[in-house]
Amino acid sequence: MEHAYDRVSAKEGYDLESGETLYPGLSLGENQLRWGFIRKVYGILSAQIVLTTIVSLITVFYSPINDLLKGNAGLLLFVAFLPLIFLFPLLKYQQKHPHNYILLGLFTVSISFTVGVTCANTDGKIVLEALILTSAVVSSLTGYAFWASKKGKDFSYLGPILFTCLIILLMTSMMQIFFPLGPVANAVYGGIGAMIFSGYLVYDTDNLIKRFTYDEYIGASVTLYLDILNLFLSILRMMRQGNN
Repeated sequence: MEHAYDRVSAKEGYDLESGETLYPGLSLGENQLRWGFIRKVYGILSAQIVLTTIVSLITVFYSPINDLLKGNAGLLLFVAFLPLIFLFPLLKYQQKHPHNYILLGLFTVSISFTVGVTCANTDGKIVLEALILTSAVVSSLTGYAFWASKKGKDFSYLGPILFTCLIILLMTSMMQIFFPLGPVANAVYGGIGAMIFSGYLVYDTDNLIKRFTYDEYIGASVTLYLDILNLFLSILRMMRQGNN
C-alpha cells in the first residue's frame, strides 16, 4: 500500500516529503483541490485588476468623465459609496452563478472610478512609482506567505490586531473631515495604512491557503483585491504627500 501511494505521488508530480504541499499535514488529494481553488481565485483577481486598470485609464485620459466627477461633489460622494451598494448583495449571492460574476464586475467598475479620479489628480510619475512599489510589495508578501505556510507558520493571530488597527485608521480618516492633517501627518498616515494593508495581505493569503472554503472563491478574490487596492492607494497617498 505504501509503495502504491508513492507511485501515485510520483505520477501526479508531488512528493509529500519534499515540501511541495501547501502546508504540513495536508493530504495529496486535498493539496490538489486547494491548488485548483487558489488558481481560480488568482484568475478572478487578475481579471479584477485588469478591469480596474482599464476603467482607471479611461477616467484619467477621458477628460469629460474626470471633469464631471471632480466638478460634482455629490456625484463623487455617490460614486465613492457605490461599491458598498454592490458589496453586500455580492457577498450574499457569491455562490449563485452568474449573479456573482455580474455583481463582481459592477463592484469592480464602481470602485475603479474612485481610483481613476485619485490617479487623475496625482502626478503621473508618482502614480507609476506607487504602482511599481505596490507590485513589488504584493509579490514579495505573497511569496513569503506561501513559503511560511510550507514551513508550518500560521498568521491567524493577526486578525484581531489588524482589525483594531483598521478601525483606528478609519476613525482617523473620519476625523480629518473636521481636523485636516498637514502634509507630513498625511504622509505618515499613508505609511501606516500601507503597513496595515501589507499585514492584511499576508493574513488573507494565509486564509486563502488554509481556511477559505472552495465555494468562497468570490469572497477570497474580493478580499485580496481590496487588500491590494488599499495598499496601492495608501502608498500613493504617502508618496504624493511626501512629494508635496
